[in-house]
Amino acid sequence: MLKHVIQWSIENRFLVLMLSLLLSVWGVISVFKTPLDAIPDLSDVQVIIKTSYAGQSPKVVEDQVTYPITTTMLKVPRATAVRGYSFFGDSYVYVIFEDGVDLYWARARVLEYLNQAASQLPDGIQPTLGPDATGVGWIYQYALVDNSGQHDISELRSLQDWFLKFELQTVEGVSEIATVGGMVKQYQVVADPERLRAFNIPLSQLGAAIRNANNETGGSVLEIAEAEYMVRSQGYLGSVEDIETVPVSVDKNGTPILVRDLARVDIGPEMRRGIAELNGEGEVTGGIVIMRYGENAQKVIQRVKARIEELKPGLPEGVDIVTTYDRSDLIHRAVSNLTVKLLEEFAIVALVCLLFLFHVRSALVAIVSLPLGILVAFIIMQLQGINANIMSLGGIAIAIGAMVDAAIVMIENAHKHLERWQHKNGEPPHGKVRWQVISHAATEVGPALFFSLMIITLSFVPIFSLEAQEGRLFAPLAFTKTYAMAAAAILSVTLVPVLMGFFIRGRIPDETKNPINKFLIAIYRPLLNVVLRFPVATLLLALLVMASAVVPLSRLGSEFMPQLEEGDLLYMPTTLPGLSIGKAQEILQQTDRLIRTFPEVETVFGKIGRADTATDPAPLTMIETTIRLKPKSEWRAGLELDDLIAEMDKTVKFPGLTNAWVQ
Repeated sequence: MLKHVIQWSIENRFLVLMLSLLLSVWGVISVFKTPLDAIPDLSDVQVIIKTSYAGQSPKVVEDQVTYPITTTMLKVPRATAVRGYSFFGDSYVYVIFEDGVDLYWARARVLEYLNQAASQLPDGIQPTLGPDATGVGWIYQYALVDNSGQHDISELRSLQDWFLKFELQTVEGVSEIATVGGMVKQYQVVADPERLRAFNIPLSQLGAAIRNANNETGGSVLEIAEAEYMVRSQGYLGSVEDIETVPVSVDKNGTPILVRDLARVDIGPEMRRGIAELNGEGEVTGGIVIMRYGENAQKVIQRVKARIEELKPGLPEGVDIVTTYDRSDLIHRAVSNLTVKLLEEFAIVALVCLLFLFHVRSALVAIVSLPLGILVAFIIMQLQGINANIMSLGGIAIAIGAMVDAAIVMIENAHKHLERWQHKNGEPPHGKVRWQVISHAATEVGPALFFSLMIITLSFVPIFSLEAQEGRLFAPLAFTKTYAMAAAAILSVTLVPVLMGFFIRGRIPDETKNPINKFLIAIYRPLLNVVLRFPVATLLLALLVMASAVVPLSRLGSEFMPQLEEGDLLYMPTTLPGLSIGKAQEILQQTDRLIRTFPEVETVFGKIGRADTATDPAPLTMIETTIRLKPKSEWRAGLELDDLIAEMDKTVKFPGLTNAWVQ
């Protein structure tokens, strides 16, 4: 059948060329549409349920919120694990699903069962689903900084919550904008127990009076003088004075008892479970951009940065937005570096083809078919939704060397057939006869070459049996390598014979006149004669070489994934439990100030506690300091990343802190 395919391709060579051209255009479009990221997303398919129960201890949160939700979620179909975490005032429940489950199907199922759990929760408690994002969704962070000294952190927090957050959430590909740090301004009513007892008013009545006064209701309509008037009651509280004048009760003389008679009304900060700090210079308000599942990280970051530039003129005077983390730098470095290596590998393959074939036009056959096979791999990657990252591009890099094997063997066989024809007839074949010679040469070795490439294609099939994180890590590499090799196998029996007919022209050099071939043949033939003369000794020697590998293999270390040098660092020390918010702020600023003293550091954005998002269950004892490093060209001479980490570790030393420096 493959011989018929080769013959059909040669007979319909212009159709094959047109289809190849269309495939090339489609491939180029797919390259630009393929999402970019640094590494594959290793996260499980999970849905996060966050429930706030303000002011309650972890024990109460566990018994009244976390336990009812987790027991209900155990019934969710295709869920493999349910994990609940209870903190002061907050509950987090993670529902982990099987590999391959659609995230939005999982969210719909969780929402169905969450409605069943709602009846078991305390009154007024409303669980919410976390964003439709994964564990690597934090792609960009920024901080709001006041350079004028006219805006405190509560005003910066209001600016983030009521302006930037809503505007940035409209950006395509953004799932959530999480706020971290700052202070939420609130009205605080401090009751006087003596006054409450003097007027015989319970605290619950005071709270109920304020709640009832803070609403707005509508009545019906009145028709007066041929006009319609709507009746409504305006009752929203908007100032301290409004709260102070809320009536709570009346005394025995009928005089209203107001809130100000029973309590003091102030404006103060809401209790915080997270702090953000920049460069050791003091607290700031920060924002975290969380990318939607399956989006192109590079393009989402570009859109977010463009939107921020548009919003900057609307900020108050003296307020600026400072980038504290930008994953696009890592993506650009990783993909660009691997792209350069792919081009270098492509150039080396082309050079080797040219040197050994010793015929420029013949070498073009392999050189032209190679990028088309890679483009076919990109087409399937884009259709399947595989990101272009170091693993998927690495699969293409592995395949490049083997993709041209069939073309080279087929070209050399065509050379032999053309040499024989020319030697027999005294001149090279022309016209229809020449295409017949090419067809005979291609059909002679084409089927065997096709199946040899298919064997290499199937060599990575066992990787598809890997599950969980190892499967998500290596599957992109196996997919792209398989696609590239399969494309090369198909092209070897369709496009390559056609290209041979067009390119292999003119004088065909004798392989014995190629100095490289002559040198290699001179070495190979004596060695071949020796091993064929002593076959038993050759086999025994091969077995001994294999056995000698046992010792180094037994001493070889192993790790799941090599450390990726991102260009940024994360400082994550552990603190003693029970740390107060005041001490946490002090430690955070001191550590950031010390780290910022290093000349290789561009910015230091410290976070302790958690941001206002379901994707961040960090306790108040957890410090996460993002250190943006300058380009290595600006580092001190001879300094490497490990040396810098060692210097930082010696400098940042505090009692009760256990340092950890990670990517």
